Amino acid sequence: MLVSAKEMLNKAREGKYAVGQFNINNLEWTKAILLTAQEQNSPVILGVSEGAGKYMCGYKTVVGMVNGMLEELGITVPVALHLDHGSYDGAKACIEAGFSSVMFDGSHYPIEENIEKTKELVAECEKLGLSIEAEVGSIGGEEDGVIGAGECADPDECKAIADLGVTMLAAGIGNIHGKYPENWAGLSFETLAAVKEKVGDMPLVLHGGTGIPEDMIKKAISLGVAKINVNTECQLAFQEATRKYIEEGKDQQGKGFDPRKLLAPGFEAIKETVKEKMELFGSIGKA
Repeated sequence: MLVSAKEMLNKAREGKYAVGQFNINNLEWTKAILLTAQEQNSPVILGVSEGAGKYMCGYKTVVGMVNGMLEELGITVPVALHLDHGSYDGAKACIEAGFSSVMFDGSHYPIEENIEKTKELVAECEKLGLSIEAEVGSIGGEEDGVIGAGECADPDECKAIADLGVTMLAAGIGNIHGKYPENWAGLSFETLAAVKEKVGDMPLVLHGGTGIPEDMIKKAISLGVAKINVNTECQLAFQEATRKYIEEGKDQQGKGFDPRKLLAPGFEAIKETVKEKMELFGSIGKA
């Protein structure tokens, strides 16, 4: 059964570890992440961007697939199904479809409008017992065609959004989506500490977890980050394993063209990546 991310993130914040949000793109991705969470006895958040939701035939299809897997695979660890970087309409659609958590990314609106829309969605989520994530200061890089430079959030704006009753807050601290450029300046821990001071016990979210050095990840967790998003890293692992399988000509041996065989190495690579991240985040054995 899907659960809100609230309890798992509060436990993570208190225990000084983080829960990974791993974005899903299809059945292989979802199955790999759920099985790894169960094997490692770790709570997990499945992230779905609006683009991935569309690709997988809509939010109801995603909810049906995930709920079916939880039952068929006998998953007992806490699992939240979360909309990643949702628009206002996207968040409403996911609430209706049966997601257990949503993110409303109003970071590109003027702060007043971000507050107004977030407030409305908070009320709706509270009524249904769902968790909600908000964002202040845009995260850099490219996410579904939106390119940002990795701004640092204004701590006062973070407080204004946190005070609306959101479950968790994504504050830009110089992090970006996708691969980090050579000249990346690193995370701004001053911003993170200033945000933490303003928002107190609220679990903070680190987007763009791929490519951030391990010591920075650990420091961010010690400063109140309880949720870390990973997407690109799993995609790269899947791509590398699939490329190797085809380059070695395995798809032309016997029944190697069967999609179940063709996609198996990529599936295993996702599992391995998710396990490594869970180790780094400290969530293993915490379910």
